[in-house]
Amino acid sequence: MRALKAGVELPFIPGHEVAGEIVALGAGVRGFRVGERVATTQRSHVCGDCRTAREPLCAEAVFLGDKGVKGGYAEYLRADVGVIARVYDGVSYEHAAIAACAIGTGLHAIGEVVRLRLGETAMITGAGGGLGVHAVQLAVLAGAFVIAQTTSPGKVDAILRAGAHEVLAQRGEDFSAQVRTRSSGGVDVVIDNVGSSQVQPTRKSLAPCGRWVMVGQLSGEFTPFNPAQLFLRSISLLSATSTTRRELEETMGSRPRARVEAAQSARDPLASRADRWPQHVQSGRRRPGPPHLRLHRFVG
Repeated sequence: MRALKAGVELPFIPGHEVAGEIVALGAGVRGFRVGERVATTQRSHVCGDCRTAREPLCAEAVFLGDKGVKGGYAEYLRADVGVIARVYDGVSYEHAAIAACAIGTGLHAIGEVVRLRLGETAMITGAGGGLGVHAVQLAVLAGAFVIAQTTSPGKVDAILRAGAHEVLAQRGEDFSAQVRTRSSGGVDVVIDNVGSSQVQPTRKSLAPCGRWVMVGQLSGEFTPFNPAQLFLRSISLLSATSTTRRELEETMGSRPRARVEAAQSARDPLASRADRWPQHVQSGRRRPGPPHLRLHRFVG
């Protein structure tokens, strides 16, 4: 089971992205009602002190779909009231089911960590993936000139529809010279969804005083680099993990900057996922996405 992360023991119920309907409330819960549609921040619990921008790093956080915790592929699950957000009218379950991870992580990176500003240039690596294609939309909404990088030529049209101003589609090549040419000397911000395999071209794509936000790491490999390559050019290396409840609410449209279109490659009944899961895990090609269906939730 090489595709499962370290520390996960079988059997377990996967699924860290969840949207569904409240069927019961715990004693003393206020602000929500049975029958209301909600989504989670990928966690079922955080401590009260972490309901801020540091929620994803809470020492008490309980991650959905982890060891001993039911994930979104269960019919029912429990979550604290502090980790759920209302799904507004007009927002589909398909959007809500990916709001926390695929959309919310990019929102956290762009809005909270790097604070992308109007008129800046931004590069999104891995722009054809779930994190990347939504980060493109969010960067455009922030008013940036967006250069998207992908290793999949077949995804270029979709990335352009997401709003990218330029798309670089190539695998295993140093794209930094093209980025510097198209951004007048380098980009102000990189949202990095790839990690080690592209560290050097990504670093060389940044302008002096650039901000480099690590969001994803696609492989287990390590990469050497000289810290002087960053500090002599005043480049900041930052990180973004997951999303907060406030940001999750934004992805549902509570604020205009987060009104993005949820990108989907397929929609399948849960029963068909049960048949396909072993093949996905054994092949290592891709994992099944979040369940896009009406999941019932216990909140308490």
